[in-house]
Amino acid sequence: MEPYRDERSGLYRPRLPRRVPRSIPDEVFNEIFARLPSHRDRALVAFYVSTGARASELLSATQGGVDPGRQLVAVIRKGSRELQELPASTDAFVWLRLYQAQMAGLVPRGRRQPLWWTLRAPVRPLTYHAVHRMFERAAARAGSAATLHALRHTAAYRMAEDPALPLTDVQFVLGHALLSTTQVYLTPRKDDVIRRVLAHQAGQTRAAGAQGLPPPAPGYRAETLDVLFGKDSR
Repeated sequence: MEPYRDERSGLYRPRLPRRVPRSIPDEVFNEIFARLPSHRDRALVAFYVSTGARASELLSATQGGVDPGRQLVAVIRKGSRELQELPASTDAFVWLRLYQAQMAGLVPRGRRQPLWWTLRAPVRPLTYHAVHRMFERAAARAGSAATLHALRHTAAYRMAEDPALPLTDVQFVLGHALLSTTQVYLTPRKDDVIRRVLAHQAGQTRAAGAQGLPPPAPGYRAETLDVLFGKDSR
């Protein structure tokens, strides 16, 4: 037997399999979004699911870091602490404008002032814990256990599945140092695989019916039932 060696990896420290990130199915996301109670919360979730920003990164945005005309929002990256502009959806900026109109005169104005504030007086800059609890409550009302961080995974999967979007672009938007980290989002999601396979099977059945053929595996043959249950079972 070989003597024990304190190794970082290898014989005594086998690599653990990488877990597939958990994203939110579209129908569940729609249910959660419908239960968000305010324009602010809808704006936050719309930005999270379209930019792929981490929760703390989006909360670092300032009023001067938003450019609706170019559909960009500037955030401070978690690792590098650098300022980076991220593209966001049109819906995100619509909800943001509604939120800003609602809070006009209630929050301090200025390019360096935070973009996100509490809704109740006295207003304070929004914290990660408050956003986490907000999304947790909305998900619970929709019967889901989805987490705030799952919005980043959802955005990543949506971008990675778009054939018109190079994976290196997705890597840049997500702020990954290595392309291999981004490639995990090319792994098929279980729910999507099941849905596509069921659609494939239904298509086979429809095609067979259109040709006047019996559907695949229309039933067991009599001799098969005799083997399974005996001749007197029918």
